[in-house]
Amino acid sequence: MRTPPRARKRHFLPFALISSAALLLTACGSGADGAASTGSGAGAAEAAGIPTADVVSGVREDPAAARLLPPGVKDLTIAYAVGGTPPGTSYLGDGRTLAGQDVDFAQAVAKVLGIRLKAREAGFEAILPALDSGKYDLGAGNFGVTDERRRTIDFVTYINDGQGFAARADSKLGKVTSLAQLCGLNVATGAGTTFEATLEKSKQQCADAGEKAYKVQTYSESGALWSSLQQGRSDVVMSTINGLRYAVARQQGLKFLNEFHRLDVGFAFKKGTKLAPAFRAAVNKLIADGTYAKILDKWGTKDSALKASRISPPELKS
Repeated sequence: MRTPPRARKRHFLPFALISSAALLLTACGSGADGAASTGSGAGAAEAAGIPTADVVSGVREDPAAARLLPPGVKDLTIAYAVGGTPPGTSYLGDGRTLAGQDVDFAQAVAKVLGIRLKAREAGFEAILPALDSGKYDLGAGNFGVTDERRRTIDFVTYINDGQGFAARADSKLGKVTSLAQLCGLNVATGAGTTFEATLEKSKQQCADAGEKAYKVQTYSESGALWSSLQQGRSDVVMSTINGLRYAVARQQGLKFLNEFHRLDVGFAFKKGTKLAPAFRAAVNKLIADGTYAKILDKWGTKDSALKASRISPPELKS
């Protein structure tokens, strides 16, 4: 998904299993300049059951963390990958206000550092390349820290998530522990993600087992991804553990298969950034003062807590 030149509504294929809340969040686009508000627009979302509790406004600036910023830094541009389903970044009922776990973490960090974040929407696959050009100062969108990405991107971690699977409730698939179990199936996933990379890299497992390779179907819109599953064009979805758990808990006719591979998730920066020490200090401040736990509790992701933020740690291999 590219940032549209004009505001517009996104229309997805019908999907009977998507809750009214998910439909509400995936219905609207960004403003004319690609900017997106991160203010209040919670009325319709509250009615639909989307968490809108304010867990950020009480955060205070921490001088020690703020001093780690490069001189003169007061405003930064952050690009959010808008996924359409909580706890990922979504739109509230006004069609402009961004809400999600990444948004709460970013706003809380900004308050600790005493800076202002200018929010932009961008396609997940477009954010990381745009950091090097300077189009954005940082990105947030459940970016998993992998060894391949660390070659060109710096990360400041703030949560642990990873890769998982979900399918229709009538699927014969059980716990997926090897991608060879997917041979001959159609697998839906997000474009430009670690899920796509993992699937493409491991296709050979099917040939080695004498089986037909699975087919990878990529989507930039979560609504289209879920529609492909409901309509039988795909057999299984590979996505974030937290996102899948959230969807399955709120939609009938789906089942969560399992956690496949855990990854630390972080704010993404241009390689060699001087912003990383300040952002790490800010996340650790939020952990220490209890704000971090409040954000996780709001989005139902307590199992994804980190003990401490790190800068570009090695990829988790378990």
